[in-house]
Amino acid sequence: AMTRHVKRQAKTWIRVFPDKPLTKKPLETRMGKGKGAVEKWVMNIKPGRIIYEMAGVSEELAREALTLAMHKLPFKTKIVTRDNENEIY
Repeated sequence: AMTRHVKRQAKTWIRVFPDKPLTKKPLETRMGKGKGAVEKWVMNIKPGRIIYEMAGVSEELAREALTLAMHKLPFKTKIVTRDNENEIY
């Protein structure tokens, strides 16, 4: 949604990467016999972490696109610009 909103004119960086494997054993499997297979990859995001960066478009268009991305995330986020990146979150 974010990339399409800026019509692919902006350079977008995703600053986080899921590097932690989450394993799960199949349903109705007995205990033991080792660890389960990797089900998905996850990441821990601590407060204050920058998730997305965007360059090459106006600030107004970037704010609209990042707001679309914010609504899809399962936690509260805040848009930070280079002018006020030293603010306390």
